[in-house]
Amino acid sequence: MIIRKLPSENALPMDLLLSADPSEKLIKDYAKRGQCFTAEINREIAGVYILLATRPETAELVNIAVKEEMQGKGIGKQLIMHALKTAKSEGFKTIEIGTGNSSIGQLALYQKCGFRITGVDRDFFIRHYSEPIYENGIQCIDMIRLSQDL
Repeated sequence: MIIRKLPSENALPMDLLLSADPSEKLIKDYAKRGQCFTAEINREIAGVYILLATRPETAELVNIAVKEEMQGKGIGKQLIMHALKTAKSEGFKTIEIGTGNSSIGQLALYQKCGFRITGVDRDFFIRHYSEPIYENGIQCIDMIRLSQDL
């Protein structure tokens, strides 16, 4: 697997990004301000993440997604570890990530990768998305915020 920065002239893998965030408008906005990286296996995009500078010395992993048929193979963990290394090499001291209260698998993965829960943005998904989101039979309402020092 090769993880590389997506050249700016290349189209975003929107279908994959939409699997992690259902708002194309929000994705386009933060993708313009951030850096997009792709994981490729046999020249096919298997995963993607976007790293965004949010405050001085702080970056946020704003979208991370792995193709459904490739999940469970460690690709997500490799993408996160790459993001941590990239953020540190660019001088960031802290990296943050947020996920929905209903994203049980993602919450477990992020904690396994060293992230700690730092807060809850109550009603985030109600305020920012016009359609309700459900995962694991649970309505996604609150944003669970996590971070780690680099």
